[in-house]
Amino acid sequence: MLMVSFLTWWYGAGWKQQLLLLRERIASTYDYFSIDLLVRTLFSPFRQISAGSIRGPLGVQIRAWFDRLLSRTIGAIVRLVMIVVGAIALLIAALSGLIIVLIWSIIPLLPAVGLVMTLAGWIPWKT
Repeated sequence: MLMVSFLTWWYGAGWKQQLLLLRERIASTYDYFSIDLLVRTLFSPFRQISAGSIRGPLGVQIRAWFDRLLSRTIGAIVRLVMIVVGAIALLIAALSGLIIVLIWSIIPLLPAVGLVMTLAGWIPWKT
């Protein structure tokens, strides 16, 4: 009776709990890197550092334009790096979660497999 209850929980509510933990881990990673926000603000100035509208001689305006261009370029590079790092972190979180869920399904079978191997005479350290 106890074993049936354990297996019922393991492959029912326990399985669902593992999938919810996986979803929460992926959502947390996605939120941590804010990939959607980084994509929307890809070409915004880096740390909002940019020269405002400059009035004055042409040389001053050109310099301000290049300052804004440089700030946006640095911002795009930093955001692209963070998007790539975030995507890699999401991939690692998803793959590790998938491996955990797959291992979760075979853990209750391991004692039975060990018993069968022991009765068959197999000893892992004597191959």
